[in-house]
Amino acid sequence: MKRNWEALVLKAMGGRDFRLTVLDAESVGGAYRRLLVDGGGLLEACGVHPTMWIRLWFDDGGRAHQRAYTLVDPDPATGRFHLEFALHDGCAARWAVAARAGDSIDATVQGSTFHLPDPAPRHLYLVGDAASLPAVNSLLDAAADIPATVWLEYADEGEKALPARARAHHEVTWVPRKDEGRYLVETVCAALPAADDAHYWFACEAASTRAVTRHARRTLGVGKHQVTSLGYWSAR
Repeated sequence: MKRNWEALVLKAMGGRDFRLTVLDAESVGGAYRRLLVDGGGLLEACGVHPTMWIRLWFDDGGRAHQRAYTLVDPDPATGRFHLEFALHDGCAARWAVAARAGDSIDATVQGSTFHLPDPAPRHLYLVGDAASLPAVNSLLDAAADIPATVWLEYADEGEKALPARARAHHEVTWVPRKDEGRYLVETVCAALPAADDAHYWFACEAASTRAVTRHARRTLGVGKHQVTSLGYWSAR
């Protein structure tokens, strides 16, 4: 598989390449595939931070195609972590379904830099969905003592079975995907408060992420430094 111009740009921007090896695979809820991989020195070289994601390179008819995936339960002691794939049509899902122990795939680390604010916020407001749930869970783990309010969008009932690592002081609300995501935006915007000592983390469908971010910044007046937003996928 020939690496394309995207790979060259990432390399020029300081991207670091690694070779991952599949160790095990399992189905999750019928609609997801979870792979345990050896990172090939990735965790040792790059460290670990909440919401950490990497770019995987797939063969799409002989052309290189990259997709970003959040690390699930990275273990620096062993260099291993999990990756979760939604099972819909596409070269990434096809690769994940066929992957067996011993298979390998190229990965690039570039662009993932999030760290919790210091001093720590007094409250977290998180908006995500099934795609960004691993990142949400990593935040809830890293900020286990901080109260959090979480909205998660789901496209089908099966996604609600995916585990959200909420503690007693974490409030999680699952919101059905309606009207191309507008229902999630309306639900969040109606309930989201402005707070100088909070952090706002938005990572769902791209248009919904932009809309919620715009509401927080322009309508609520939340400071730019308090908001982290990243569209995890695009409906268009």
